[in-house]
Amino acid sequence: MRVAIFGTGYVGLVTGTCLAEVGHDVVCVDIDQAKVDGLNRGVIPIYEPGLEPMVKANHAASRLAFTTDAASAIAHGQVVFIAVGTPPDEDGSADLQYVLAVARTIGRHLQVPTVVVNKSTVPVGTADKVRAAIAEELAARGVEIAFDVVSNPEFLKEGDAVADCMRPDRIIIGAASDAPVAVMRRLYAPFNRNHDRVVEMDVRSAELTKYAANAMLATKISFMNEIANIAERVGADIEHVRQGIGSDPRIGWHFIYPGAGYGGSCFPKDVQALARTAAQYGHAPLLLQAVEAVNEAQKGHLFELVQRHYDRGEDEGVRGKTFAVWGLAFKPNTDDMREASSRRLLAQLWEAGAQVRAYDPEAMHEARRVFGERDDLALCDSAFEALEGADALIVVTEWKQFRSPDFTRIRQALGDAVVFDGRNLYDPREIEAAGLAYYGIGRGRSLHV
Repeated sequence: MRVAIFGTGYVGLVTGTCLAEVGHDVVCVDIDQAKVDGLNRGVIPIYEPGLEPMVKANHAASRLAFTTDAASAIAHGQVVFIAVGTPPDEDGSADLQYVLAVARTIGRHLQVPTVVVNKSTVPVGTADKVRAAIAEELAARGVEIAFDVVSNPEFLKEGDAVADCMRPDRIIIGAASDAPVAVMRRLYAPFNRNHDRVVEMDVRSAELTKYAANAMLATKISFMNEIANIAERVGADIEHVRQGIGSDPRIGWHFIYPGAGYGGSCFPKDVQALARTAAQYGHAPLLLQAVEAVNEAQKGHLFELVQRHYDRGEDEGVRGKTFAVWGLAFKPNTDDMREASSRRLLAQLWEAGAQVRAYDPEAMHEARRVFGERDDLALCDSAFEALEGADALIVVTEWKQFRSPDFTRIRQALGDAVVFDGRNLYDPREIEAAGLAYYGIGRGRSLHV
């Protein structure tokens, strides 16, 4: 099938590439000419494992193209995807200006009956607004062209997006009639050979499903962080608690890891947007508000542990210290630092008068963009280079290469011989046996070092 996709971010680029991989003829549209030129040369603007070779291979096979020419892309597509950003507005609601701008563009250039697919994460009722925007532009042209608007939310995890797209656990299709569902089933047929993954529903339910999924996962994370904070105070070890409850099949093992708070482009904005939608419809979203409040507080917890160790009042114990920070991205296998816990931590360290030596396997270029040049920040080329001249180590992102370091070498490098483990990667007994003080998240022994 011929497919047009507006947007070349995580969702648009991954979706377009995977559709091309199974044989569809895909054109991706973006307004950024430099970005489009780069993609056509094989320059990938994001880090996503497995994506770059797929983009290059499908572009070379002429199944995947990139353009700024919206009219030609719309003329090409039997199915036209909207996969542009919906950043949070000032009140926390989703900003739909880019989605509706694409809808108007479609209306201005549509020539034949088409299925318009909203892939962006949007509030309930957005499909109606997209339909109205397209219809308004068609009316202004004085033409009548049949079109359908379908909600097809994405469920891609950064770092695993290619695998999630190629082997989806479900494909949500929200539509008002059978005809566009049939088109979408044909489009996704290559992903359904093993078993039928399509879940059909009405448009508004599909829109809500995406927000509900992310809000549920965010809730699990905040719940575990809340329990971790209780564990610290009562002298329990949250890792034992996690194993105890994760073995219950009603709870499961996923998203019950305590840590330094969730970040990224999805969970923070989607929880806020769903809460805002609920309020607009007259419902007080108490649980969603609590999830967000717990997460905001948790992002400051690593610095609280630092203060606990160096407590001399008014951050005097922290002032003048140098901290090695391992991990800047909000999660491993991505270079994304949006809403990352590292950003709050570094700001707190700097405000307290500390120096930072940081390393991340993929996010160093993003860190340079975010932080710029600072006298109190050294961006290092390796994890152990970051330890040079440091007093303490703080682990923020659970990259695999951080999981089994040489603790003796760490002890020899650190002036104050202390590790703050923001992802509970290490066994406190092993750390302490190497002569290091250990602070984890929700681990009671960290109170008694």
